[in-house]
Amino acid sequence: MSTFGSAMRLSMPLLWVLVVLAGCSPAKVDGRATSMLFNPERVGGLPVAEGPSGMRLTAPAPVGNVDNTDGGVIDHMMLLAVNDIEEFWRRTYPDYLPGQFDPVGQLVSYDSNNRVSPVICGAETYELPNAFFCFRQDVMAWDRGTFIPTAREYFGDMAAIGVIAHEYGHALQWMAGLTDMDTDGLVREQQADCFAGVYLRSVAAGESRRFMLSTGDGLNKVLAGTIYVRDPPLVGILDDEHGSALDRVSAFQMGFSGNADQCEAIDSAEIEERQGDLPRSVTIFDGSESLDSPIDNDTLARLMAVLSQVLPLANPPTLTTQRDGCGGGAAKAPTAYCPTSNAIYVDFPALQAAGEPKTEEEDEVLVQGDNTALSMVTSRYALAVQQERGVNLDTPVAALRTACLTGVAQGRMTDENGTDFVLSPGDVDEAVAGLLTNAVAASDVNGRPAPAGFTRILAYRLGLSSEADDCFQRFS
Repeated sequence: MSTFGSAMRLSMPLLWVLVVLAGCSPAKVDGRATSMLFNPERVGGLPVAEGPSGMRLTAPAPVGNVDNTDGGVIDHMMLLAVNDIEEFWRRTYPDYLPGQFDPVGQLVSYDSNNRVSPVICGAETYELPNAFFCFRQDVMAWDRGTFIPTAREYFGDMAAIGVIAHEYGHALQWMAGLTDMDTDGLVREQQADCFAGVYLRSVAAGESRRFMLSTGDGLNKVLAGTIYVRDPPLVGILDDEHGSALDRVSAFQMGFSGNADQCEAIDSAEIEERQGDLPRSVTIFDGSESLDSPIDNDTLARLMAVLSQVLPLANPPTLTTQRDGCGGGAAKAPTAYCPTSNAIYVDFPALQAAGEPKTEEEDEVLVQGDNTALSMVTSRYALAVQQERGVNLDTPVAALRTACLTGVAQGRMTDENGTDFVLSPGDVDEAVAGLLTNAVAASDVNGRPAPAGFTRILAYRLGLSSEADDCFQRFS
């Protein structure tokens, strides 16, 4: 994010603890989302619920061969995943995709830490932490040494299964004739993310004999893994554009909420149409270097000035660092909105920690930067907007409305609108990652987040391309 023409980026560590805000009073009328897609109690037509995610205790033994296996836990789980994914697509492929389903011909495990790790499809796998499908030799491979263990450690077993579901999506593309050597890399990746969503929805629905996936924290972690894991999908292909976090989650959501025919329909025109209503600064990156804005009084003052411009209020809220104006519980959160005093409380050390720049590659976390912090403050301003409209501030619907209004505000932070803060593609990734990790930007006045990260991101995405009134109509 830039201010006054100088390059500045707005962007959370990998925390699965949801921040709790308190000390603010509820308001007025209750409401429900007007669309099942945005219903805070459901995701992809399934009830939002916590529960176990991972391998079933009753799972059958894996079937088939893995070349170069060490016979360990990772390869056992990956083969079981391939069995499950193939069982699903063998059953559903004829209903949605052309041609005939044929299982992947060869599975190979390798250890990227081993100097004598094998060459697979022409690729040296030593120091190649990855998973990939090679269409030239009909081979799927995964790194049992670093890549898959990292996915499991930070995002859980089902995120690792999601990696294989994504790679199998590439196999589906080739067997169905959906892609060729000239297909744009982003199209290939969007289709593969979508196919992974179709399969994992069946797991969440309880249709898998081998795995379980909760639609609460389990699905949140799968989405986080989808953002984090950006592996080269096709060895030997130089074009390897995976897209932004918003791109990847959007494609996954299409599959999770729909069927494989929607994945088949993804092409450059569909992606352009899907991105067409977003601010150009979100979808086009000019490659220029951008720096993170410091989280200090000056930056927040500028942010508040821009917010009063893009979401004008008769009585805009003020900033405060005094806890007594917002109740004792606010001390536990980086920021909170207090309706009684119409103030936004800020804990600067906590907010600065939330906005400290971190990268996935260097820190093994979801991307984090100044917009991880500033989107939180923006969301508390969004609660002031809702208070002025006289709606309830302490329901799951209010939490989604908050995410939507946060998107509205950030979607207006563009050069075209002449604001002092300008959104860049990386800023949106930071906000999306924050919606999964801390969820402050999709929480109600008491800091209670909408339960499903899936729907939080949908609401924020809606706001990016909408007006404030659309958020109030959708979440009424």
